[in-house]
Amino acid sequence: MRISLGYELEVRGRTREVEQQAFENVIEQVVLGDRLGFDTAWFVEHHFTRGFSHSSAPDLVLAAISQRTTRIHLGLGVVLLPFQSPIRTAERVATLDVLSGGRVEFGTGRGASPLEYQAFQRPFEKSRQIWEDSLAATLDIWRADGEPISRSNEFFEIPDVAVYPRPAQVPHPPVWVASTSLDGYLAAARHGYNLLGMTMLKGVDDVAADIARYKECLADNGFDPATRRVALMIPWYVGTARDEAADAVLWYIRRQVNLVTPPDYYDARHATHRVLGQLAAGMPPEEAMATLREHLMVVVDDVEGSRKAVARIAEAGATDLILQCQVGGLAHELVCDSMNAFMTEVMQ
Repeated sequence: MRISLGYELEVRGRTREVEQQAFENVIEQVVLGDRLGFDTAWFVEHHFTRGFSHSSAPDLVLAAISQRTTRIHLGLGVVLLPFQSPIRTAERVATLDVLSGGRVEFGTGRGASPLEYQAFQRPFEKSRQIWEDSLAATLDIWRADGEPISRSNEFFEIPDVAVYPRPAQVPHPPVWVASTSLDGYLAAARHGYNLLGMTMLKGVDDVAADIARYKECLADNGFDPATRRVALMIPWYVGTARDEAADAVLWYIRRQVNLVTPPDYYDARHATHRVLGQLAAGMPPEEAMATLREHLMVVVDDVEGSRKAVARIAEAGATDLILQCQVGGLAHELVCDSMNAFMTEVMQ
């Protein structure tokens, strides 16, 4: 199983100094992750989410990281395609791929925030169609290999232009689709895309069932499931400061659950676990953590408990595990200690 890092870029505090320190800390953590052998550093894209995520320009953060690392892959997790022209997406992602020597993982998604759609003047109810059309156009630009290309759409225009630079990877970086719903999993499978998921909303058992459906759909559409990757992102702490980690996780959950529900998702099981996440803030901390840990929505444990959790994630069908070690403003030193413990003890 490949082990990666995932970042929302939380800022637990209101001052500019705290915000700037958060950026410095995550860059230092990814540099450490490069040395420790983590596979990829994934950064989300969110807008207008004060405190919860200040990662509104992940490609810029990853560009800075690319100049201080040598081997770790750089994951856009994800580019919110509906909010910009496919031309700009193709240009910026390709530039990052060139700067990093071909280390980009291209995660895509449509977002789940009506406020983002209002601010970027896109119809929320058409989010899936805009995403699908934008992704297809972006890939067409890269496959054109620097030759002029034309595409016309209700929400974008590509007027017979040649787009540069070209990605270092040929014809383009690996494509991932992020989703929290079975519909999203199946949409990714129909095109043969890799999958980015999480256990936070449904819990690991229901996610495992959806992964099985994703793999069945891959096969039904002519793709070998063994050649596709499935990554699950989970807040994770391994170490002795578990009280501090639990506080950070609960701070995070209070802000996270309401932000990641897709706009057309009505699965009853999803709703049940979503309620658990929403209620966690009102539960006594021990009860909340017990519920979240039972469903592997979070892992706060020692080395042996973390090993068991990794095995359970593998049994669910994941090929990649994305650790949110930096979660909820957890102290930088504790994050680095947890990263070290995971790679030198849990994975040995």
